[in-house]
Amino acid sequence: MALKDMWIPTDFDAVFPLGLMLVGRIEADEEFSSDRNAPKRQKLDMDREGNGSRKRMWKATVMDPAGAGKGAKNTGLDITFISDTVPMPSADEVMAGFRPIKLEGLMLKPRVVGNGEFKSIGFYIRATGIVGDNSGAKVNEPAARKAA
Repeated sequence: MALKDMWIPTDFDAVFPLGLMLVGRIEADEEFSSDRNAPKRQKLDMDREGNGSRKRMWKATVMDPAGAGKGAKNTGLDITFISDTVPMPSADEVMAGFRPIKLEGLMLKPRVVGNGEFKSIGFYIRATGIVGDNSGAKVNEPAARKAA
């Protein structure tokens, strides 16, 4: 099927109307290795054929307040950031380890979740950055073109 590896760009406010809370820190997404002694390697945005942006992948856990009344499995989400450097939230902590964030470049990819007869549709979630990030994770496109 041609749409198997398709990421669907979408609007942050449509998906997360109440916003998101970053829980903890954004960390490097590391490749799995069955060898415990092998050095840790950070994943790159590339498939087996070498297609992709080749940017580093970062992972974060967030909480969606809109899912709070529907149980724990509808509140906590994992998000992957595709960026050369780690995205940094600009907002202050509202509580120890909790920061409000708004994602830029939000993309979704549908997937089947669950086991046996209890399956449903879930989503892989990716973003390119965080609104208000001035750490250098985002590149100012017009300025980058002028410099080139």
